Amino acid sequence: MNKDIIEKNAIVTKNLAGGLFRAELEDTKEEVLAVISGKMRKFRIKIIPGDYVKVEFSPHDLTLGRITYRYK
Repeated sequence: MNKDIIEKNAIVTKNLAGGLFRAELEDTKEEVLAVISGKMRKFRIKIIPGDYVKVEFSPHDLTLGRITYRYK
C-alpha cells in the first residue's frame, strides 16, 4: 500500500453520472467529489446517498477522492 495516500471517512450526499459521487467528509464537513474504485465496479457494489464510505485521497489533490470501501 502506498504510504502517501490519505484515508478519510465520509457520507455520500449525492449520486452523479458515471460513477461520481458527492461526499461530505466526517471530520471537516467539507464536500468533495469521489469516484468509485475499480474493484467496487468489478464486484458491482452499489452506493446510494446516505452510505458511510472510506475515501482515499492523493496528497496533491484533496478535492477528488476514490471510494474504496462501503461500511455496512
